[in-house]
Parts: sequence; structure tokens; C-alpha cells
Amino acid sequence: MVDVINSGSILRRIVETRREAIAHRKRVLPLVALKIAVEKIARPPRDFAAALTRPGPNVIAELKKASPSRGVLREDYRPASLAQSLEKAGAAALSVLTEEEFFQGSLAHLKEARKAVAIPVLRKDFVVDMWQVWEARAAEADSFLLIAGLLDDASLRGLLELGRDLGMEAVVEVHDRAELARALGARARIIGVNNRDLATFHVRLETSFELAEAIPEDCIAVSESGIRAHDDLERLQRAGFDAFLVGEHLMTWPDPGRALRGLLAPASPGRQNSNVDETVW
Repeated sequence: MVDVINSGSILRRIVETRREAIAHRKRVLPLVALKIAVEKIARPPRDFAAALTRPGPNVIAELKKASPSRGVLREDYRPASLAQSLEKAGAAALSVLTEEEFFQGSLAHLKEARKAVAIPVLRKDFVVDMWQVWEARAAEADSFLLIAGLLDDASLRGLLELGRDLGMEAVVEVHDRAELARALGARARIIGVNNRDLATFHVRLETSFELAEAIPEDCIAVSESGIRAHDDLERLQRAGFDAFLVGEHLMTWPDPGRALRGLLAPASPGRQNSNVDETVW
């Protein structure tokens, strides 16, 4: 484990709790059962990478019921209807939180969302074990998140390669140049720049701009956190970003689809876009 695990008690507790949950679930659901489900039951993965490279701003809209810092974000949390609303509003892809204890997520939420839409769906979780990748594909996830700061180089490379073997291209999340170098060394193809410092939880959109030039053109660049208006999308696009992850703001609006349409649309003359104080975790 690298330094980010030691940067805050909340993150450390989440990862420790996740490992305990995985150990239990491995006993209940052996890997061989997951492999059979992937081979015999799961429908083929959708092309997540292609969805992020369409013309125009490509937003990965996130479904999240709760967060450790703010508690429940949305009491009326219905993944299928939320997914349909966000797809109709123009989301290029979805991200669904599946961590149970701190985010009140579940794989059932991901399954419900994916069945309701035609766009790809990413599993957002703390993936630290090969078993979770098989679990994600058995649940018909089309992609999954890997946090570079939680994994050593061998684990990062192995999880990426397993995902590709199963038809899923993972998003590798980085926070600084050192993590970006490690992600590129592991041959990551989708780089997510998290503008939120996991040590302080402060958000700096400048993080994306500082790392943009170091992301190779043949990688798909995703900016996460701190996107507050359509103008931010345009600035990030000009800097080289292909896609943008937007989460908590959408879930706290009465109509998440309307919130997404407002973010995607240029502001009318004399009118400002609504601010988006979005958080990834």
C-alpha cells in the first residue's frame, strides 16, 4: 500500500472494511461460480472507452445514494429511473457506487441501472482484488475504477490486464504526476484525474490542467470533481480532456436529468450556469 491509505482515517477504514467484506464474500461465492456466471449468463460488455470519445462533452453521470462526509444524498434513490433520466439528458456513460457500508451502494443498484439503459456502466468501488473484477463482470459492469494510490504496481497491472481479458477497460484514477507515471507504466488507457486531494478533501480544478499535458494523446483523459459550469467543460476540453465525471451534484437535485442538461448546455446570454459543487467520493 502507498501513502494515500495513511492520509486519512476515513479512507483507511473504508479500505479495511472493504477487504473484510471481500474475504467474507469469497467464502460465500467462490471464484469458480463467478467465472461460470461470466461465461454462461452475463451479456457482453458495452464499449466504455468508445462512449467517452464521442464528439462534444462526454459526461459520466454518477449514481450515489450516500457519502461518508454528507450522509444520505438522496432518499428517493431508484437506480433504474435515475439511469434512464440521465441517459435521456445526454450522459455518455454511468458510474454506480457499489460500496455498501459507507456509500449505501450495492451491485444490485448497478444491475438495475444497466438493465434500464443502453449506455455503458462503470462499477465505482474500492477494487483491490482480482475477485472483484470477476464479480463486476458477472454483474454486467462494462468498466470499473482502479485508484492508483491504493495499489502497488504489480496489482495495478494485473487488475488492468484481467479487466481487458474480460472485455472491460478500467479507469485508473490519479491525483498527481507520480501516480500518473505509475498508471502509464501499467499501460492504463483511460486516465481519471481526481481534482480532490484525498488527504485534505480540498478540490482544485487546476489539478486537471496541471496534468493534462502529461497524459498521452492515445489515452482517454477524464476529469473528476470540481466541475462547476459548462464553461469548465469547455476549458477542460480545450486542455485535452475527453470526458468528465459528475456525481454528487446530480444526486442532490430534485431532477438529476435537468441538472445534467443544464451542465451540458452553454449558458444563455445574461445567464450563468448553476454552480456544481461536485465530489467524487
